Amino acid sequence: MSQFLLTGVNGFIGSYVAKRLLAKGHNVRGIVRQTSDLKLIQDLDIELCKGDITDRQSLSEHFNGIEIVIHFAGLASDWGADNLFYAINVKGTQNVALTAEENGVKRFVYISSAALHGFQNLRFMDEETTLPESKFPYCRTKKEAEQWLFKFSQSSKMELVVLRPGNVFGPADHTFIEKYLEAMQANKIVYIDGGKHWTCPTFIGNLSEGIIQACFEPKALDQVIILTDGLEIDWKTFTEKFAEGLDLRTVKISVPYHAAYFLAYLMEVIYKILGLKKAPLLTRYRISNGGRDYHFSIEKARAVLHFEPKISFSEAVEQTVAWYKRR
Repeated sequence: MSQFLLTGVNGFIGSYVAKRLLAKGHNVRGIVRQTSDLKLIQDLDIELCKGDITDRQSLSEHFNGIEIVIHFAGLASDWGADNLFYAINVKGTQNVALTAEENGVKRFVYISSAALHGFQNLRFMDEETTLPESKFPYCRTKKEAEQWLFKFSQSSKMELVVLRPGNVFGPADHTFIEKYLEAMQANKIVYIDGGKHWTCPTFIGNLSEGIIQACFEPKALDQVIILTDGLEIDWKTFTEKFAEGLDLRTVKISVPYHAAYFLAYLMEVIYKILGLKKAPLLTRYRISNGGRDYHFSIEKARAVLHFEPKISFSEAVEQTVAWYKRR
């Protein structure tokens, strides 16, 4: 039985991992902000502490006795000010890591993102694929946080593991899949290039087991590991499987990638000129995600973590649709 501390424990991924850790007999402490929505963890036996990763002084008292930290908290968005992404994703990560080391934490597991590889229109990308300089602040700040952590770990006794999940979905996902299915029901989904581009679905049930394995596997030390379901699947197949589960008509409309990207660019320019904080209907990030091959190999996860997604895509869709209908 280990003592865990999770930042972002109230979020979609953090809450699911906390539930799995508790089921395995571990103790879980979670850091949440004063204003955090706690609906996803209200029935879990978690020791909750109030703190903010952008305020290092608010963190120190919560790390006493902790063996393993899983750092989920961050700004994951396709829209927002660069300085806000930096303050949360870079400085926030530094604050958590420094505080963890000061308190003798044994292992620090950082939940990064496969998005920092950029949407390079490649299939079977892996951890060694060259990382371009991204135009998107989310990708840039995730990459910068990783780079700082590995430099920091060279002089630290604290073990480091970096995980890069793909496009995560599943029950209780209000960020992506709920909005996507709502758009499908409203007939507002349009394919890019006919939905032919490969994507990287990552079911929360599979991802959570990979994350927990990374907390204990000796071979994971100082490694970057991509975690997805390892599917060879395009957006059309992904969407039609959900349409079947919801008894919806299949998507018929498609637009070319370059036309969609240009339209998204114009929307972004207009929103920035007007100073609007709400994200446009289309962003270049969203168009790139759906209009470029964005796909990864999980051979390293299999070799290092002995990771094998146990929940099939069909079962994952079934569980997600069941939640969506009763939510």
